[in-house]
Amino acid sequence: MHRSWLFVPGDSERKLEKSLGVGADALIFDLEDAVAPERKDEARRIVADFLRGPAKDTSASVYVRVNPWDTPLCAEDLDAVMGGAPDGVVQPKSESAQDVIALGAAITAHEKIHGIEAGSTRILPVATETPKAIFQLGSYSVGVPRLVGLTWGAEDLGAAIGASVRRDAQGEWLSPYEMVRSLTLFAAHAAGVEAIDTLHADFRDAEGLLAHARRARQAGFTGKLAIHPAQVAVIHDAMTPSDDEVRAARQIVDAFAESPGVGAVSLDGQMLDRPHLEGARKILALAERSAL
Repeated sequence: MHRSWLFVPGDSERKLEKSLGVGADALIFDLEDAVAPERKDEARRIVADFLRGPAKDTSASVYVRVNPWDTPLCAEDLDAVMGGAPDGVVQPKSESAQDVIALGAAITAHEKIHGIEAGSTRILPVATETPKAIFQLGSYSVGVPRLVGLTWGAEDLGAAIGASVRRDAQGEWLSPYEMVRSLTLFAAHAAGVEAIDTLHADFRDAEGLLAHARRARQAGFTGKLAIHPAQVAVIHDAMTPSDDEVRAARQIVDAFAESPGVGAVSLDGQMLDRPHLEGARKILALAERSAL
């Protein structure tokens, strides 16, 4: 489970080097939006060198965001970086599970060429960047090979529909994007994979990031995208259950353990049933993973 996913521009050796010591759970070396067209080749070279060298020593999972899979740029990205055996690929503009399967087929060929364990390269699609994609979120629940999680984004989607703003004056998502966010959350859980909330664009707004990330975890998200190293620690704080939450969850689990076979128990004047037990178990599992 990855609490933080930090984007790093693939054409900046300095930023790539710095990212290795930030403590993010996952790093995303970006060859897409963060890199200008005239810098793509240079970015591929830099990322390929990092994958074969410094990135081998980091404890973070290392992903590469390639360009859209159905463009020549994606094929060039894979040709350049797969020899470095990244842990996974972030797939932009994915419109359905079939897009992930198609990208996976291309990755399979590279795994064979480079002697990488078959199927070991995971895929994280950005699953909401086109209007068409919204209506295919349920397609990921059928058991898609390589799928590690689902995440969403509002910028490309908003541009596609001609939206002038995505958030209200208080910084909350407007209703179309809140709907898309919720659908991504449910689609990820239906598929049994990580649910990754989108980024908080203002990297100087630590207070706002903390509030949004806490609400994201409380809603059921397991991680969050980041665009600046300073956001990583804040996200980890928000995505890790508090001591009070862990204590309450353990009390629920213990109460059911003391009354095996029952459908509901009484605890501190409240009747708790099986959904409460399942929720408590998830909190304890998340706390355990966060401690690793």
